[in-house]
Amino acid sequence: VQLQASGGGLVQAGGSLRLSCAASGRTFSGYVMAWFRRAPGKEREAIAAITWSGGNTYYVDSARGRFTISRDNAKNTVFLQMNSLKPEDTAVYYCAADESLSPANWRRRLYACWGQGTQVTVSS
Repeated sequence: VQLQASGGGLVQAGGSLRLSCAASGRTFSGYVMAWFRRAPGKEREAIAAITWSGGNTYYVDSARGRFTISRDNAKNTVFLQMNSLKPEDTAVYYCAADESLSPANWRRRLYACWGQGTQVTVSS
């Protein structure tokens, strides 16, 4: 499985970005797909996740209401729509995938596959 993240960039506070994670290598039925981020000086943290089959979504409190995770089954792509961005959202964003992970553990850094990261910078 290969994951290719894109869509990062520089945006002003209050702006929006949409990140994409193109997945290839196999079918993703049963997978959990997630977005993590790592801010300068901080550990990598989970932001949101989605189950590929059922489309169930999960968010951390700081993302709920501002970020939306979704998937396009036909394109094998997962998206993270980020609105009302804040300077504290500045980080490298990573997508992750795992076929065995229980959705209950979506926040944990146990995913078998990781993308290369895309930089998001929010200016004040």
